[in-house]
Amino acid sequence: MQYGFVFPNGDVHSIAEMAAEAEEAGWDGVFIPDCIYIDSESDHKMPGFDPWIVLAAMAMRTKRVRIGTMLTAPSRRRPWKLARETATLDQLSNGRLVLPVGLGALDDAGFTRVGEVIDRKTRAQMLDESLEILAGLWSGQTFSFKGEHYSVKNLTFLPPPVQSPRIPIWVVGAWPRMKSMRRVLRWDGLLPNMLNADGSIAEITPADLRDMKRFIDEQRTETTPFDIIWEGRTPGEDREKAAAIVRPWAEEGATWWMEAMWTAPNGPDDVRKRVRQGPPRIV
Repeated sequence: MQYGFVFPNGDVHSIAEMAAEAEEAGWDGVFIPDCIYIDSESDHKMPGFDPWIVLAAMAMRTKRVRIGTMLTAPSRRRPWKLARETATLDQLSNGRLVLPVGLGALDDAGFTRVGEVIDRKTRAQMLDESLEILAGLWSGQTFSFKGEHYSVKNLTFLPPPVQSPRIPIWVVGAWPRMKSMRRVLRWDGLLPNMLNADGSIAEITPADLRDMKRFIDEQRTETTPFDIIWEGRTPGEDREKAAAIVRPWAEEGATWWMEAMWTAPNGPDDVRKRVRQGPPRIV
């Protein structure tokens, strides 16, 4: 089991500093949101930063931890530009970048208020095409692609990423939707999601995660390493309780625990305190 920390807030300087503190405290990865614009019900608008610039600062302050977004929606980013940005970050970090991807929240103001694609099916098509283009351009070989939404003609991106065969791509998989899960099989990690029959989000149990892992073990033909990522929150001051929260997910197949403080108390001081307390390791 590896342990990541998702920084929910902070300014560009403090996030880079906390990345260094997380590495020192024993975390295995540090991640940040990829948001264009987050709306708020109050008059106070949420601050935001470009993820690639912040990740570059994090890369320069660390040596060991994985870095990445949590998560990126490729449908609102040109895939060839995303390929160049991520390959550069992988070079800068000496091969430590991870790229978690998904459709993006359907009600995200960073989609709805700037004319981005809202339709779920179209976003899924754009995601699939984007991943093909990313993998092709990361190869360092001359690459062409023609799809419904994107086309690439005879591009050779050099230098390629440090990691081979590619930067790991973690994909949101909506269980038990087979089209979504088959997409996951082609890449390097599962970010578990679960839908009710009406399309609403369902609560996932460790038993559900076991079913997803069984499906992946039976159906995946790729030979590259594969991760299953689960996200939650643990009390840093109570290591026994923290381990008890993590253990059921690890036993059913999770390979990464993501400590995520999306709800209060999650001010900058709260986040920094939890970072310094270290990961909820299972003995």
